[in-house]
Amino acid sequence: MSKGESNHQIKSTFPMQVPTAHLKQIRRNTITHEFNQNSPAQMLLVQESDDHLSEASQLLRQGIQQQQAGELLPALKLLKQSLEMFQVVADVQQQEQALSYLALVTYASGDYKSVISYCQQCLALKKDTPDLLIQMQALSHLGNAYRHLNDYEKAVEYLEKCLKITQKLQDKRSQVAALNNLGLVYKASGNFVRAIEYQEQSLEIVRELQDKWGIEQVLKNLGNTWYALDNYPKAIAYYEKCIKISRSLNNLRSAIQVLKNLGNACYAINDYAKAIIYYEERLQLARELKDKRSEEQSLGSLGVACEALGDYNKAIKYYEERLLLARTIKDRRIEEQTLASLKVACYALGDYAKAMQYQQ
Repeated sequence: MSKGESNHQIKSTFPMQVPTAHLKQIRRNTITHEFNQNSPAQMLLVQESDDHLSEASQLLRQGIQQQQAGELLPALKLLKQSLEMFQVVADVQQQEQALSYLALVTYASGDYKSVISYCQQCLALKKDTPDLLIQMQALSHLGNAYRHLNDYEKAVEYLEKCLKITQKLQDKRSQVAALNNLGLVYKASGNFVRAIEYQEQSLEIVRELQDKWGIEQVLKNLGNTWYALDNYPKAIAYYEKCIKISRSLNNLRSAIQVLKNLGNACYAINDYAKAIIYYEERLQLARELKDKRSEEQSLGSLGVACEALGDYNKAIKYYEERLLLARTIKDRRIEEQTLASLKVACYALGDYAKAMQYQQ
C-alpha cells in the first residue's frame, strides 16, 4: 500500500441485502441510467377506461415520484404492487417500466441481488418491438450490480452490450454513463490503464454536452484511478479540476470527498503545506454541513500533516480538537487513537509532563 493510501480508499462495495425497513440511498461513483426527464404522466400511456390498468398505472406513477424524492421504501412497495397488477393483465410494456424502476430503487439501496433479479425478468419479457431504452437501462443496472458483487467478467459483458445500444440510439448521455461505469469495472479489477481509456472517452463526451455534474463525476473517477496507480501528480491535476467544478455547483458533499483525496495525494508527494490547505478547507465544509465524521477525519489528517512539517504545537491543537469531538460522538476507537497521537506529539516537543496527561 502506497504512502497515504490507507486514508484515501473509497468504498466500492456495499451490503448485498438491505433490510426493507431501513432502506436508504447509498452514494457511489456510478452514473445510473434514468428515464428521460418527462413527467410520469407523460411516460405512462394507458387506457384509462380499464379500471385495473388505471389503478396499476397510478401506483406506478406514485412509485416513480417516491423514487425521485429519494423515498426508497415507499417507492419499493408501490412499484411491487403495480408490477403485480400489470402481470395480471399481461401488460408487457408497463411491466418493463415497473421492473426497470424496481432495479433502480434496489440499486440505490445496495440490494444488488434484487437488482439482478428484476433486470433479468425485464430482459426476459418478449415483445414484437423491444424497447431499446428499457434494455439499455436493464443492462446498465446488471453491469453495475455485478461490479459491486465483484463479478467483473459479467459486469463488462453487460456494460459492453449497454454501450452498443447507447451508440445505436446515439444517446450521448447514456454513452457517458456506460463508458464511466466500464471504467469503474476495470479499475475494480486492477486494469487501471483500460479504466483510464474508458473514463477519458466518457470525459470527452460529457464535456461536449457541457454537463457540469457529469464532468465533476468523471473527473473524480479519473483522479481516483490515477491515485490507485500511485501517480499522484496526475491524480492531483484531475482532482483540482473536479473541486473547481464542485465549488461552482455548490456540491459540498462531493467537495468534502474530493478535498480529502486531494489532501492525501499532496501528502503522498510530501507537499505537506498544500495538503494542509485542502484539509483545512475540508474541515470548514464539514463544520458547515455538521458532518461530524468528516470533521473528525479532517482534524486527524491536519494533525498528521502538521507533524510531518515539524509543527508539533499546531498538530497538538488539531489532535485536542479531535479528542474533544471523539468524546462528544462517543467514538472510543478514535478517542484512543487520538490520545496516542497526542502522546507522541508531546514527546516530540519534549513536553513529557503533558504527554503523561494523555496516558490512556
